[in-house]
Amino acid sequence: MKTLSILIMIVFACAEGNSQTDQNQSLSRQQQAIVKIGALTAKGDLVKLKTELNKGLDAGLTVNQIKETLVHLYAYCGFPRSIRGLQTFMAVLEERKAKGITDTIGVEASPIKDERSKYERGKAVLAELTKASQDGPKTGYSAFAPEIDVFLKEHLFADIFERDVLTYSERELVTVSVIATIGDAEPMLQSHLNICLNLGLTPKQLQEFVEIIKTTIGGKEASAAQKVLSEVLKAKK
Repeated sequence: MKTLSILIMIVFACAEGNSQTDQNQSLSRQQQAIVKIGALTAKGDLVKLKTELNKGLDAGLTVNQIKETLVHLYAYCGFPRSIRGLQTFMAVLEERKAKGITDTIGVEASPIKDERSKYERGKAVLAELTKASQDGPKTGYSAFAPEIDVFLKEHLFADIFERDVLTYSERELVTVSVIATIGDAEPMLQSHLNICLNLGLTPKQLQEFVEIIKTTIGGKEASAAQKVLSEVLKAKK
């Protein structure tokens, strides 16, 4: 009887462990909110964005995390969308304040103490994201227009990615959400989905991201994102 009891306990422990693993492989409520906020801002659907900004705060995102999300995405869909998103967020916060809701502001970005040039810092961040050396000769668009390589490394991957209000994984969720929403940028989406995997996001989480794009933005955008994701996952096998 004692042996049977031990076996039952082991079975339940394993089942609980598997359940926890599955749970860990799903996007958190905060991550889901980041995907929706990024996608709707990129699309310019400010009515739905207002709803999702409220849900994001209710899910536990801080004011600074959402602000950072809205600032980050300007690098992928432009200042006009980013600023309209920020203006919408300001209105949401005012409405919540009027209702007596106190939202958590959250931490500010830490000071950068790295004394290397911004170009070298950005190159190091990109190498960490891609798991590939950035010391080789420039190719493709970087060779054709070297100035954009400088802008990308100094501004995007240094000025923006080094800000630790969001994690690299959260920034990549914003990025793929924007790219999937604007469409016709499959090579870039492929690169950033690979980065998502490099950072520890799971295939299941990325599949969930596609489903969120489907329900939040539309079937056409989700279908295009699904095609790219399937190719990325197939190449990993």
